[in-house]
Amino acid sequence: MAEKITIIGSGPGGYWAAVRASQMGAEVTIIEAEKAGGACLHWGCIPSKIMIHTSRMLDGCLRGSEFGISLPGKPRLDMGRLMTRKTTILESISESILKLLSHHHIRYVNGHADLVENGMVWVKGSREEKIFWDRLIVASGSMPATLPALPVDGKRVLSSDHALDLTEIPESILIVGGGVIGCEFAFILSLLGSKVTVVEALSRLLPIPSVETEASKTIEREMKKKKIQIHLNRIVTSLKQENGKVQVTLEPYFVIKGTENGTRQPIRIEAEKVLVCVGRKPKADLIGIENLGIKTDEKGWVAVNGRMETSVPNIFAVGDILGPSRPMLAHVASSEGLVAAENAAGGAKSMDYSAVPTAIFTTPEVACVGMTEVQAKEKGFDARSDSSLFRSIGKVHVIGEISGYAKIVSDRKTRKILGMHLVGPHATDLIAQGALAVRAGLTVDFFAETIFAHPTLSEVLLEVALKACDRPLHG
Repeated sequence: MAEKITIIGSGPGGYWAAVRASQMGAEVTIIEAEKAGGACLHWGCIPSKIMIHTSRMLDGCLRGSEFGISLPGKPRLDMGRLMTRKTTILESISESILKLLSHHHIRYVNGHADLVENGMVWVKGSREEKIFWDRLIVASGSMPATLPALPVDGKRVLSSDHALDLTEIPESILIVGGGVIGCEFAFILSLLGSKVTVVEALSRLLPIPSVETEASKTIEREMKKKKIQIHLNRIVTSLKQENGKVQVTLEPYFVIKGTENGTRQPIRIEAEKVLVCVGRKPKADLIGIENLGIKTDEKGWVAVNGRMETSVPNIFAVGDILGPSRPMLAHVASSEGLVAAENAAGGAKSMDYSAVPTAIFTTPEVACVGMTEVQAKEKGFDARSDSSLFRSIGKVHVIGEISGYAKIVSDRKTRKILGMHLVGPHATDLIAQGALAVRAGLTVDFFAETIFAHPTLSEVLLEVALKACDRPLHG
């Protein structure tokens, strides 16, 4: 008899796991509380990129004269049509996921999952039912985190979910959090006409280990060019709403933490809206995993081993529910889903995080894979890093996007590529070549001897590979 595998959540981790489990002969049921595709499709990756694409198109139209284009009037944003386009795209992709599940004979159940006991889940939807399972894969995801000082009301104080459903662009907005989501929204809203201010508690934007300091400095410089105000080392300590505005007080973070006496004065900012982008929190407690004795940390993130198994042997977990100890990325969730599905169906596969690409859709984009030079040296490699500016290749001048650089981190002894870091146009597409190089253990010599098409943006990778071989073409 086929194994009964039930999956909670239909995001990238969930539906990839469902398809793979079905391919391996399991009887698969997938439960989704909201819409097929999960948060990634409806409140994350896809809708935010729809807005990013529109913001860049609008910026391109406003720069039309640079490219020899004259328009009859000043281009303007039609927010209603943008939201209609977003809805149409999301519904189309969601429908495609449902068709994919049906094609693989996967049962899709729309409803709220409540884990009552091992081997059974109670689903509450249009009708209530019990679903019995032999193996369970939890892919229920996460939701926007909040701060006590910034109670989200969906009107003046927004979460990232609210920002994706704006009916009009605010005249001014304060973004709390200079991480990936905060920085992406800063560029989106600035390009769409809002006066943007970003506040970050730490000393740099994009303060995540995979992103090197130079990339953070480049993004900070590009924000300033677009007149985005930035306040680092500060946190919000109070908020009040008055006369249709939000008044916020920013205090120095090191003073609040008591690590320095500090003489820096508080800053008071007034904005039409505040957008809170301070990370995510798990949905684990919403599905009753505590009833099954699944181990979590103090914040509720689920603990798993390399096979994606939880502390309960027949229960697996993938995606955002695992928390920040692993990359909280949609493409990582997909890979984790494949690993979990194979193991749930009787396989023995482990997850490999050594070549996970990070893609950040700022303007310019930021992308990286593998190690930074600092990380490589900490691991004992005789590491070196070499970089080339995007402006050294012809294609960026054609498209009018010359800012940024490409960097390769390599080992002097083996000459293997240990990491690749990009800031520039279409960096998130180009990083796939870096992921392949790191995973395959390619050398800088192999890369430098590869023929790259001209004129393309990928030529910047050839430039930096040649430099890593001590024979730069353009210096």
